[in-house]
Amino acid sequence: MKKKLVLGLGILLVLFVIFVSGCTTQSNQTTNQTSNQSGSFQITSTAFVQGGQIPQKYTADGEDISPPLSWTSAPQNTVSFTITCEDSDASGSGGGAFFHWILFDIPANVTQLAEGITNQETLDNGAKQGTNDMSTIGYVGPSPPSGTHRYVFKIYALDTMLNLESGATKQQVKDAMKGHVLAEAQITGKYGT
Repeated sequence: MKKKLVLGLGILLVLFVIFVSGCTTQSNQTTNQTSNQSGSFQITSTAFVQGGQIPQKYTADGEDISPPLSWTSAPQNTVSFTITCEDSDASGSGGGAFFHWILFDIPANVTQLAEGITNQETLDNGAKQGTNDMSTIGYVGPSPPSGTHRYVFKIYALDTMLNLESGATKQQVKDAMKGHVLAEAQITGKYGT
């Protein structure tokens, strides 16, 4: 009788541990999903859908112009936005992903960018462009050496202006953003053979 009771309690304990572990995992997944999507903050493009093919027009094989982007539902206390485009399948300068575009100090009242943002250092709305991993200022389109690569356009809602000079590097922008990101969102497109 004692053996059955101990065995039964042991089984209940194991089931309880499995249940609690499952709840913790579920809770962490929900938290990660929320922090990745930052509630309803979203970025979209009329040029391609999430996970879809980036049209050649927006690549180095085409017109090499930036795609149109728009975003919605930024936090109320947003002061500025930063947008980056990175090739997560290639290495850039200083390690990490290869950066194709860095645009920062975008005013909080801006909710979209038309296609073909020029490679000037400062845009008419006051936003500044950083130095990409091709060592140029502005957007440089996808041009993978081989295979299909994933290009991640990320937007960060910030509680401050970064006040860096145009031409800032990805590391300078990342460092300046630390502790100031209110929300972030991303859209990924693919390009290559």
